[in-house]
Amino acid sequence: MKSMRRRRLWLPTVVMVLCFPAVRAEDPRIVSVEKIWDQGLHNAFTDLIRFRDRWFCTFREGERHAAGQDGRIRVITSPDGESWESAALLATEGVDLRDPKLSRTPDGRLLLVAGGSIYVDDVFQTRAPRVAFSPDGYEWTPPRRVLAEEHWLWRITWHKGTAYSVSKMGDGKNTRRVILYSSPDGIEWNWIAVFRDIPPWPNEATIRFLPGDEMMILLRRNATGWIGTSHPPYRKWTWHDTGHRLGGPNFIRLPDGRLWAGSRSYTGDPTTILARMTRNSFEPVLTLPSGGDTSYPGLVWHEGMLWVSYYSSHEGKSSIYLAKVRLPSE
Repeated sequence: MKSMRRRRLWLPTVVMVLCFPAVRAEDPRIVSVEKIWDQGLHNAFTDLIRFRDRWFCTFREGERHAAGQDGRIRVITSPDGESWESAALLATEGVDLRDPKLSRTPDGRLLLVAGGSIYVDDVFQTRAPRVAFSPDGYEWTPPRRVLAEEHWLWRITWHKGTAYSVSKMGDGKNTRRVILYSSPDGIEWNWIAVFRDIPPWPNEATIRFLPGDEMMILLRRNATGWIGTSHPPYRKWTWHDTGHRLGGPNFIRLPDGRLWAGSRSYTGDPTTILARMTRNSFEPVLTLPSGGDTSYPGLVWHEGMLWVSYYSSHEGKSSIYLAKVRLPSE
């Protein structure tokens, strides 16, 4: 089993001054950034979870960013976030598995959801979501197809024993629609609502829950991203335009109720950023060491810090990084 000792990216003071000229005491601060995996040809699209007192990070390994039938899902693990080793490699012959996301089921297992695309001579044919389950992060069930073709469940969030996810569904060559689903087990999915009022090209979406069972969604469009909120039964929504173009959007609700988001920034060269977030605002405040092909952060709050997995090609090869960020107390 291959392992990789982290490589710390030192952040000298002069670099911090040049990159973040307006750093204030109340701004977030990068504590460390480490490269934790680069053994695939192209390593991308991360997620991160704390499970049974260990870290698990998952991502896609392939020959390049997209197209082809070479996409496999790697799961790596660490007891401390310092030294990492491979825990599993999931593959399905003839299927490009990509964009894996991890969640913890109510019965204490890990659930991994990923897209499964099929290509012929590098030409896309169809896709459908895949799910796999593990009791320990090492042994996984074979990826199982769920929903119908053209769906893609992008991230699963559990709330009070029920799984929720938004599927970005293709409908012809030039249109997209997103559909909210729920599931009792991650396998059988029930339709809740279609978001018909969102302008063209909505796709990747992360769901979180606020007090009172209020659902919040951070949604990518191939324009500016949107924030949506709704109360049960989640069929009527209020949407706000973030004013920012997003890529691989994720967000987390801290124990004190604050919201922090991660995404790709398209301002200038692409980078991975962290942003303050509310139900109607998205404010980028910190750029992680990144560039080129980058983003898709996993976010975990642990021991008073935000742990962020992400991928980036700013050092030449698309690799997996782990950042620890100290957030201001507010």
